[in-house]
Parts: sequence; structure tokens; C-alpha cells
Amino acid sequence: MRIVLASASLRRQELLKRLYNRFDIIISNFDEESVKYNGSPEEYVKELSNGKALDVAQTLDDGAIVIAADTIVVHDNNILLKPKDENDAEKMLKSLSGDIHHVYSGVTVVNTYNGKIVNEAVVTEVKFSELKDEEIKRYIKTGEPMDKAGAYGIQGYGGIFVEKINGSYYNVVGLPLNKLKNMLEEVM
Repeated sequence: MRIVLASASLRRQELLKRLYNRFDIIISNFDEESVKYNGSPEEYVKELSNGKALDVAQTLDDGAIVIAADTIVVHDNNILLKPKDENDAEKMLKSLSGDIHHVYSGVTVVNTYNGKIVNEAVVTEVKFSELKDEEIKRYIKTGEPMDKAGAYGIQGYGGIFVEKINGSYYNVVGLPLNKLKNMLEEVM
């Protein structure tokens, strides 16, 4: 059975290897700008992952299980995307300092063999400790925050800022493995 990951994310590729030794990577051409945020983070990430999965599924000539995901960070009802520059990263990290935020992932699994589609959202609550300006600047200098939603990676240096989480750790990394395992079982 062919498995296809609809993502260029190295983190997602690394995580999927825990479930499958072999899979193909096909990057979606889905226009994420076409999805408008309606105030519901769950619905937003579900729509994004669904668009990516269906975009890749329709390009396939043969059968496959297509997996797509999208992850966002939400703080004070604002979506924190990847920072535009170091100043933006600093602003994001200062806003998260000493506070709680939420990480949402939409995950979609499409079985083109039988037509089954499962589309779900996962949320994890993350509490940051109080951050000193100096440690924020030092972290930004590593370059790690620049390609991460919310300007941090829990699996890297940014993990030292996390005081506690409530929910899936792997969701914060970008692919909630337990949820994905259950979704894969559902579409088979």
C-alpha cells in the first residue's frame, strides 16, 4: 500500500517514519490563502489540511493513502504564523512569555483505494515560563524560530521555554502521532 505525505516539513517526515519506514513525499500546491479564518482555529486547520490532502490525492494515477497536516499557534485569539523577521520573532516570544497559548493541528487522511476521508483537529495547551529579554535574543540568534509558527520549536532549543503542556506533545511538533494512527486505522 502506497503512503504519501503531502508536506515538505522535515519534522513531519521524521515523525511519520515512526509509523512507516517508506513513504513518498508530494508537496501540495493548495492555495492556503484561499482559506479564510472564521474565528474557529479547529475549523481553519481542518480546512487547510483537507485542501492539501485532496490537492495531492487528485494528482495521483494509482491508489494511495494521502496524509496532510497544518499546524498553527493561537495566543489571545491571534494566529501566530512563522515570523517575518527577527523583530517579529522577538515580539511573538515576548507575547508568549509567562502565558498560555494553544497549538492546533488539522490532519486529513485520504484513502484513494476506497474513497474514505477522515479530517480532524487536535489542540494542545502550552504554558511558557517568564522569558528574559536576553534569552529571547540569544534564542533568535540560533535561527530556529524563523521557520516555526509562534517563533519556537518545542523539539529544539525552544523546548526550554515550555513550563508545561496539556495534550499531545507531537501535536506541538507538527504531527499528532496518536491521532494519526487512529485516523489511519479508520480509513483502512
